[in-house]
Amino acid sequence: MNELEGKVAVITAGAAGIGEGSARQLARLGADIAICDIHEANGRRLVEELQGWGRRAVFVAADMSDPDAGQAAIRQAGETLGRIDILVNNLGGVKFRPFMDQTPQNWRRLIDFNLTSMLAATHATVGWMRQGGAGGAIVNVASTEALRAAPGVSIYAACKAAMVELTKTLALELSADGIRVNCIAPDHIATPGLAGFMPTDPDSLAKRDLHVPLARMASIEEAGDVVAFLASPRSSFVTGVTIPVDGGITAASGWR
Repeated sequence: MNELEGKVAVITAGAAGIGEGSARQLARLGADIAICDIHEANGRRLVEELQGWGRRAVFVAADMSDPDAGQAAIRQAGETLGRIDILVNNLGGVKFRPFMDQTPQNWRRLIDFNLTSMLAATHATVGWMRQGGAGGAIVNVASTEALRAAPGVSIYAACKAAMVELTKTLALELSADGIRVNCIAPDHIATPGLAGFMPTDPDSLAKRDLHVPLARMASIEEAGDVVAFLASPRSSFVTGVTIPVDGGITAASGWR
């Protein structure tokens, strides 16, 4: 279980949700971890947990949606831990709002949060991976909204679809460096961000999972397991793909 021993993983928005689950599962495979996030209390709590497992772990306070701050955070993580082998682009989020209720300020903010952050972090990280000379693995966290219509979250969906396309393109551009680029498209993961959209009354809870073939929500660690697989040698011949982590929602396409 030490397949990532000696490797360093940087996780954007790693202090909670899928980022937190990814940090745990990567650390369980032996990786040292840098958490880049604005949520300092959560980040430092997680860092202490991972340090208790014997891993080197650091928290870098940064607004990763700001390209300059994001690139500076990547640089700080690399300088502190000496290298970067894995990048998990996890920052993202949205509030439901019809497209015609959006303003240019709204959509610029959503684009910076969901797409520009990934561009900046990836651009800064590839230099470290090339410098290390051993290749690397980039895992982008998109959404099933990248793969289907998404009324009410149009800008978010467009950003996530761009992330899927960038995954394929960068996989080709960076293949000569031994850098693999893959993506997950999660849905129905029990993250703090999703909690606000979830019903609380018994009748609605009973209906909540009807559109999910596996009929339940997933833990953040289950999503983190797929991230860890794509970052590990077990997926050494896998690049340029997007894997739905959604209990079968994408495959069902509306069927129950």
